[in-house]
Amino acid sequence: MPPPEKQILEHEKEIVAYEKTIAQFKRQNEKNPISTASEIAKLEKKLEALKKRIYSQLTPWQRIAICRHPSRPKALDYIKNICNDFTELFGDRLFRDDRAVLCGFAKIQGVKVMVVAQEKGSDTESRIRHNFGMLHPEGYRKALRCMRLAEKFHLPVLSLIDTPGAYPGLSAEERGQGWAIAQNLREMARLKTPIFALLIGEGCSGGALGIGVADVVAMLQHAYYSVISPEGCASILWQDTSKNEEAAKALKMQAEDLQEMGAVDAVIEEPLGGAHQAPEVVYRNVQNFVLEQWNLFKSISPALLIERRYQKFRQLGKFAIEDPLHSPRY
Repeated sequence: MPPPEKQILEHEKEIVAYEKTIAQFKRQNEKNPISTASEIAKLEKKLEALKKRIYSQLTPWQRIAICRHPSRPKALDYIKNICNDFTELFGDRLFRDDRAVLCGFAKIQGVKVMVVAQEKGSDTESRIRHNFGMLHPEGYRKALRCMRLAEKFHLPVLSLIDTPGAYPGLSAEERGQGWAIAQNLREMARLKTPIFALLIGEGCSGGALGIGVADVVAMLQHAYYSVISPEGCASILWQDTSKNEEAAKALKMQAEDLQEMGAVDAVIEEPLGGAHQAPEVVYRNVQNFVLEQWNLFKSISPALLIERRYQKFRQLGKFAIEDPLHSPRY
């Protein structure tokens, strides 16, 4: 069976057309040289300039398209490529095993960690098996059970976030979806071991927060983090899903905006065009990030760790009230 055709995003069409032209010149040159090597090199240089121009002018909606690209690396890809070893743990000891979240002991360059990762799946079969990364209550309970194990064995927790939201079905509500997420928020806030959260794709609402209370919250350059998806926002505010682009801009969900507001602590650079263009570069960047953070946090006492984490989240959401007669009040 031939490999599936690569999906081309709207803003990439001009780049792809240029790449095809250069490839055609190269094929013609193999049979009957009509272009010199220097001429082809000039075309390739123009192609690089075109890529830089297009990718430096991306709109928020175009960046969301990159974030949702079907070839973008998923949690399982990160586990396979940054971990030397991974022993998966299953079940929440109450109901069943939720395949939307993968948990287990791992080693990253010899450093032992507990990985908690939301997995969307990479094809139709795996997406259905992993429920598109939408956790049920048992998924959050499974994640919390494994985090408590990490605390017991003094291991850092690496949380990989990639979800369109917690599963919104009736069965999840019947089993206590809201309570499961709330319990995770409370317990993660006082876990006596370092927690590093990394948004590798979508991070929507409580579905992301349920494993996102961490000492360091980072995100990949083209990931997004928001209380709601652009489609959901447009549907609620304007009753018009065609306003997705406007909603994406208004939500300020991109890495740079969130870092400026203090909602995330670090942004990990992606290759030109997104993580799917050169996944090995992203794997290396993520691995380096985790090791750097562990070196910074491994000597901090549990009491100080919890206090710093508490203060970090208490300071989120500050705003200033402009008063013409006095200095701004906070």
